[in-house]
Formats: sequence, C-alpha cells, structure tokens
Amino acid sequence: MKIKINQKDLSKHISIAQKGISSRTTLQILDGILLEAYKGRLRLIGTDLEISIETYVNCEIEEEGSIVVNSKIFGDIVKKLPDAPIYIDVDNNNINIKCENSEFNIIGNSAKEYPDLPLILDHTSFELPNDLFKSAIRQTVFATTQDETRPSLTGVLIEIEDKLISFVALDGYRLSLRKLPIESEVQLKIIIPGRALNELNKILEDNEEIMKIAAAPGHVVFNTGDTIVYSRLLEGQFFNYKEIIRKDHKTSVTVNKREFQNSLERASLLAKEEKANLVKVNIINGQILIKSNSEIGNVNEVIDADVNGENINIAFNSRYILEGIKIIDAEEIQLNFMGSLNPCIIKPIQDENYIYLVLPVRLAQDDF
Repeated sequence: MKIKINQKDLSKHISIAQKGISSRTTLQILDGILLEAYKGRLRLIGTDLEISIETYVNCEIEEEGSIVVNSKIFGDIVKKLPDAPIYIDVDNNNINIKCENSEFNIIGNSAKEYPDLPLILDHTSFELPNDLFKSAIRQTVFATTQDETRPSLTGVLIEIEDKLISFVALDGYRLSLRKLPIESEVQLKIIIPGRALNELNKILEDNEEIMKIAAAPGHVVFNTGDTIVYSRLLEGQFFNYKEIIRKDHKTSVTVNKREFQNSLERASLLAKEEKANLVKVNIINGQILIKSNSEIGNVNEVIDADVNGENINIAFNSRYILEGIKIIDAEEIQLNFMGSLNPCIIKPIQDENYIYLVLPVRLAQDDF
C-alpha cells in the first residue's frame, strides 16, 4: 500500500474510526484500525464487535493495499504532524509515515486477521435528517440505565408506527420520550445500545442532510455518506412505557423554565448524594417553594408560577429532575402532578412531542 493524503482529513477520519474501539477489549487486533486503500479512497474501520465504524476519505493511491495499525499510536502520530501531505508506504506489515521533515516507522498487522463487518441482508430502512436525529438522541439517551442486569434499559427504544417515530429511554426512576413525524410506512420496534447512539451523536453533523438507517435481525446500520456506523441491537422486552404516562392530573403548573432550573440548581448545592440528592417542592398559592437541607445548612427558593389544581408536597432526586429540564428547548414548561406519590410529567408548553416523567422520592409528611 502506498498513498498520499491530507493530514487534517486523515486525522479527522482516524478520530471517527476510533469511536468504534473499546478500551476494554481483550483482543489485540481490536486495538487497531483497519486501513484499506482502493479506488481513490482510504477506508478506515474501528470495531469492538458491538459497534463498528467504517469511514472513507479521499487520497492519492500509488499502490492499493491494506494494513491494521494500532489506533492510539497512529492517531497520536497523525495528530502531531504538520498540516501538510502525509505519505504512507506499507511493506510486509512495516508502515513508513513521512510528512515534511518527520518520518516514522511502525509495525502493523495483517488485514486478514481483522474481523469482517456485519453482513446486512434482510432489512427495514427509513430516513431522518441528521439534526432531528441528534436532537432526539440528546433528549433521551441520558435517561438510559448503566445497570447491566437490565440490558434492554441500557438502550433507547426506537418505535415507528403510523408515520410517527418514538425515541424512548428509561432507567426505573425517570422516562424520556421524544416523538417525530416521519415519511415512512415502516412499522418497527428496536432497542439500540446507549453507547452506540452516544458515539453516533459525536460523529453526526448538526445539519439537515439525510441519514439512512437500516434495521436487520440483530443489527442496525446508520449511513451518513462518508461514514457508516454498525451496532448490535439489544435483545429482550422493553418496558411497556405507555402504561405509566397518564393523561389525567390533579395539579398543573406552568413555570418559566430558566427560573425553575436555576432554583433547582441552587437548591441542589446543599443536596447530598448519599441522601438521593433530595430537594423538596411545595406548590401552594400560585408559587413553587423549593427546599433542601443538610448538616451544612439549608436553602429556600420561591418562584411565581401559574398553578391550577390542588396544593402539592413532593420530593425529588434533584439530578433526575434537572437532567430532564435542561434538555427542553422552551421558555415555559408545564409540570403535571397526580398527588405526591405519583410521577411528575414535564413537557414544553405547546409541544406534545416531548415528555419527561420523573418519579418522586417518598417522604413522611412530617419531613416537609
């Protein structure tokens, strides 16, 4: 293999391929990136067998070929080279890298040892703009669980029915649901690992270009043009989330999102992690009262709000309620309550396509 390639382009695509490589791998070959030069492009692949990322960059090819090179070493070398053409020459697993006055010689591995990408045959496909997909992931993936004993909840459910695509994540304490209209007749239900979506989110440009998504038994593929991301799907049943999203409520509160978020953040400064980051919320006489205390001291916040319905005394893990509020892009939000023991449902005003549900922390009435 013998190629000439732009330093910035190569560095960018190494960084993309590296997102498929896990630091926890026990197979040495998976520490590497597969480089394959043919038809005027360099193909780079990184995989940990759960996620695979394939990306293409233009280059000048004098001699086609392939090699596997240690991802970290290769990435660090290219990143530190000057912004100038790089010449890469491979001979019997020896890799010579030249750029202006720098020259490196490193040892690679045969491409024959590198695992094949998943073969996707029978599949269901649909399309979404990059920016809408990024937004939906940002608003849901944070609510997945890290608990590996509940594998299906470590991912995001993507469900398509009746020209509506739903992204759903929950961890047993909160639920995040984002809906989008979609021009597709497809009916689909798959669970995509949270890690795969996080890595894809880093790669995607925030633009209106169309991403093609293909779901096959066991795998899903995201094609963004120059880059293709493959991920295993999670098996098992996803929680029946529709049952816990109630339509009725006894108390409805409309409040300025920024004011409510700022007050919660201040109150959480005195909330202790070992005590579930507890903040107490009282809704009474057109106001929201937020309290938190610890052995260090206490904090009291008061916010004016538009309140309809009964007074409420309720407590939350401040981290859980804050994470859901932060990702809402609206000036005002609505909080819906069905008593102090049932979940609070939070949504942006005049937007039925996003719902965040958070469970309260049970306290004795004397604690308020």
